[in-house]
Amino acid sequence: MSQRQQAQLSGKDRSLFQLVVKHYEAKQYKKGLKSAEQILRKNPKHGDTQAMKALIINAQGNTDEAFALCKDALKNAMKSHVCWHVYGLLWRCIKNYEEAIKAYKFALKLEPDSQQILRDLALLQIQMRDYQGYIQSRRTILQSKTASGQKNSNFRQNWTALAVAQHLAGDLYDAERTLTTFEETLRQPPPKTDNEHSEALLYKNTIIAETGETERALEHLEAFYNTSLDRTAAMEMRARYLLQLDRREEAEQAYRALLDRNAEYRAYYDGLRTAMRIEASDTQALKSLYDEYAKKNPRGDTARRVPLEFLEGEEFRETADRYLQQMLHKGVPSTFANIKALYSNPAKRETVQSLAESYLSGTHAPLANGSADQQVNGNENAETKRPSFAVSVLYFLAQHYNYHLSRDLARAMELIDKAIEAEPEEVNHHMTKARILKHQGNRQKASETMEKARTLDERDRYINTKAAKYQLRNDENEAAVANMGKFTRKEAVGGPLGDLIDMQCMWYITEDGESYLRQGKPGLALKRFLTVYDIFDTWQEDQFDFHTFSIRKGQVRAYIDMLKWEDHLREHPYFSRAAISAVGIYIRLFDSPDSNGLNGDQKNMDASERKKAQKRARKAQEKQEQIDAEKKDAQKTASVGADGEVKKVDTDPQGTKLVQTKEPLEDAMKFLTPLLEYTAKNISAQQAGFEYLLALRCLLAARSIDATNPLNHEQAIRLRHTIQSAKEPLPPQVSETLEAELSPLIPQDADLLKLNSEYLTQNNESAAHVQASLRTRQLLDPKTSDDNQKDVIRTLALPSVSLEDAVRGLELLDEWRAEARYRDDFIAAAHERWPEASTFMTQEA
Repeated sequence: MSQRQQAQLSGKDRSLFQLVVKHYEAKQYKKGLKSAEQILRKNPKHGDTQAMKALIINAQGNTDEAFALCKDALKNAMKSHVCWHVYGLLWRCIKNYEEAIKAYKFALKLEPDSQQILRDLALLQIQMRDYQGYIQSRRTILQSKTASGQKNSNFRQNWTALAVAQHLAGDLYDAERTLTTFEETLRQPPPKTDNEHSEALLYKNTIIAETGETERALEHLEAFYNTSLDRTAAMEMRARYLLQLDRREEAEQAYRALLDRNAEYRAYYDGLRTAMRIEASDTQALKSLYDEYAKKNPRGDTARRVPLEFLEGEEFRETADRYLQQMLHKGVPSTFANIKALYSNPAKRETVQSLAESYLSGTHAPLANGSADQQVNGNENAETKRPSFAVSVLYFLAQHYNYHLSRDLARAMELIDKAIEAEPEEVNHHMTKARILKHQGNRQKASETMEKARTLDERDRYINTKAAKYQLRNDENEAAVANMGKFTRKEAVGGPLGDLIDMQCMWYITEDGESYLRQGKPGLALKRFLTVYDIFDTWQEDQFDFHTFSIRKGQVRAYIDMLKWEDHLREHPYFSRAAISAVGIYIRLFDSPDSNGLNGDQKNMDASERKKAQKRARKAQEKQEQIDAEKKDAQKTASVGADGEVKKVDTDPQGTKLVQTKEPLEDAMKFLTPLLEYTAKNISAQQAGFEYLLALRCLLAARSIDATNPLNHEQAIRLRHTIQSAKEPLPPQVSETLEAELSPLIPQDADLLKLNSEYLTQNNESAAHVQASLRTRQLLDPKTSDDNQKDVIRTLALPSVSLEDAVRGLELLDEWRAEARYRDDFIAAAHERWPEASTFMTQEA
């Protein structure tokens, strides 16, 4: 409390104010509020008390009321650092960090020596990556004293924090000097068991290495090498430095020492190969190296697996034969996963298939009796393992023929059925059968088969999640959440789904959202995608905890890695999936505002059909709201978590308010901005951006990623068609900029129908390109509707057409509201080609 404010209170009220602060820090908000109100009854315009009351009210969830009260406090005590500090804390709570920093800086002008305000300001500066400001704040903290009068320069963490600030700002030599200065202030060397000191030395060494002075980094490392507590890190750094300095013999010894510790780490072999000057083309020398370590580590995998990548011809066949027989005799389930990377080489793929088929037929040459490879589980006779070997071969080949580079689904199903017949209780066999059914397009049977696999081992969390995932892919949302509930907390508010959200189970939330999107429930889909968005926001906010924790605990290298990871956080595939889907929903809401996302796509309906659809939607919504109200009443008693914290009640469980947004494009930008910033090389992201107000920019970016993508052609034609058919000409400056980029792709006076026809002729063997061309033709000339629908059916006869192409073709016919006869003909032709596909079986039925 400021001196001026303190003078306004009696001794008793000053004690009460300190009590308010203590109650707030202890999260005893009711007691704090009671004490604050007791002071304000006597001193209604006491700014510091009003500010603390605002802080407590904000902690109780009343942010707007807290801001209003804090502004009153500032009017009453404009020169109180407490009021300005609280004002900054409120801005931080709503993630407006720029305003929070301004408030903190004003508070520091009034109270320059406040340690708490300095620390809060420093936290926001590193969170915002304001490195220069962070350096200044950390230097001020270092030069100041604590509340008890101790110098902050006596604490290592303050020196380390300043060094981190300088390091992140690129001032490497300053960072090194800061750490050295602290070391020089130590009166006696820390004990060898001091983990914080050991970490500080390794961190300083990484800074020296980043300056490019490898020789000096090695000398520094050697000084504490034998006492470093992180032995593996020190050994890796030393080996790397020796290799960079071309001290090959010493580097070889260093990497061999690392391999003696861990012979399964691929990078150590690469370092040893470089140190020994073995060229990648010298396959004999490489094979000798790996054979040496295969003998040293008979149970290891890396030394036996890696040679398969560089060997060719007969040598590859012999080595692969030995590797596969050993793995299959042991019954290692991951054998196929280990070698499928080789399938990018057609010759090796054929060799593996030939070997595996020979094992199945019994025409192969078995490994020598008594060899280490043949013996499994002690001295067991090879003959007793033959059935297990045969089943392992069936399982391996089923995966082989299910793989996209060697796919033969009929053969895969035949083999896995034999494996299941031999070992009906083996979970992996049923899982593989479910995957085969998925690739055949039979989502229903795939889900049922994966569920059967789950029942064979109900304690296995992995198979439980796989079963739930397949149920979501089959749009069985209730069954999926029930399965996931077998491993969630029973006392969790909101049931299994609430716990999955609390645990940030992104794969489930994303799959659940995509399932609701397929079912035409955009409200629920948006709720899930916004949950994913919030999870990434939470991860970004979680940095606040580590800015102080990591420095205090001395885990600086891990902290630096965490900051670098956070800087690329939204490059994560799950964010891209959720963002692209959410942007698509918002664009459709903008295109069809009358539907509000509840009544489906109404743009092709006439007035009577639209009225009926809206009436059905209202009835369904009212029914769902009644069900939700009953559930809410049943859960009222369970609205308190196990920790006693009151949980917020979901007032929009179906996402109705989300799809009734008045500003869908603005909402889309919430997802689109980080999507384009962090995943600029993702063509789907650029194509989603095209649909917004960034058409030309995103079109050019998408073409630079993949010029042959069929959607690029469609979007380019659409953009030119929109410009040509505009009722009013564009402003001259806009038109000039647009034409400078678009005209090289499509001339201003181009005949778009002719251009599209030429594109169709050039790409008539690709179903995806044909579909894009037909969609474009439908846009340009709606009179060609009959021909377009017939041509979509003809794509099913193309040799290269895939099941995914067929599904997109059916979606295209639905988009055009195709005549029933064309739709039925398409489904019949697709069912004949993919008889197991659920999409066409359902439609046929």
